[in-house]
Parts: sequence; structure tokens; C-alpha cells
Amino acid sequence: MAVRYYTDDCSYRLPQKRLTAAWLRDAAAEEGYALGDVNYIFCSAARLLEMNRQFLGHDYFTDVITFDYSDRKGTRTVSGDIFIDVETVADNARRYGATTLGEMRRVVVHGLLHLCGQKDKTPRANAQMHRKEDKYLARWEQMGK
Repeated sequence: MAVRYYTDDCSYRLPQKRLTAAWLRDAAAEEGYALGDVNYIFCSAARLLEMNRQFLGHDYFTDVITFDYSDRKGTRTVSGDIFIDVETVADNARRYGATTLGEMRRVVVHGLLHLCGQKDKTPRANAQMHRKEDKYLARWEQMGK
């Protein structure tokens, strides 16, 4: 099983791909899952807006859309395609006073947490999602030291 990185309608390159994959494996394990095939597809705002309209019926920009192919009940393996809009991530980084790479890492783990079954549509679930993102981002910082 593997974490793979692709681009669609952009030229973004996530640094430290191997370390990122190890970090994601550890996060999935802590959530109680094995990491299966997870594809990160970095794309333009226009591309993700098109997907948001086509697949979710939403007519607005978003930073991430996760297509979940996980087997959380049988093998407890998470798999899926995670599309990330690099332009919206950069806009959000400026809005929240974060670095673009820091915000990108948040969105990367956010997509994985969705594969692990974490929701974010209610205020309570959203707060739990943010706590988990913060926890795994702190772990990332420890890995880099």
C-alpha cells in the first residue's frame, strides 16, 4: 500500500513526500487504521470547483475533497483520493496567518482524517477535527527535529 502524489492543472510539489507518507501512516495507525492506497492530487481552484459542482452539487470553492474507498469495518484499511486546491490553501494560509506549507500539511492530514471516518459538518465534529489536525501537526513538527 502506498501514498502517491499527483498534480492536475497545476505544478505544485509537496516537499518531504516520504516523511509525509510515514507521518500519515502513523496518524492512521493512531486512529486505529492501516494506511492503504491514498492518492493526493494537487489541483487548481478551477478544477476543484468543477469537481465540487459535479460530484457534490456545491457551487463554491473548497480546499479539499475526499473520495473515500476505505474498508473501515473489515480490514480497517483506509484508502481514497484526496483532491487539494493549492490556490485556496494559499488563500486560507494568508487568512489564518499560517505559512502556505503549514496550511497544506493541515489539509493533507484533514483529508486522511476524513478517510478515518472523522466528520466536520457539525460544530462539535468540526472542533474535534481541528483538535486532531493540531495534534498531528504537532507530531509533524517533532518529526522534523
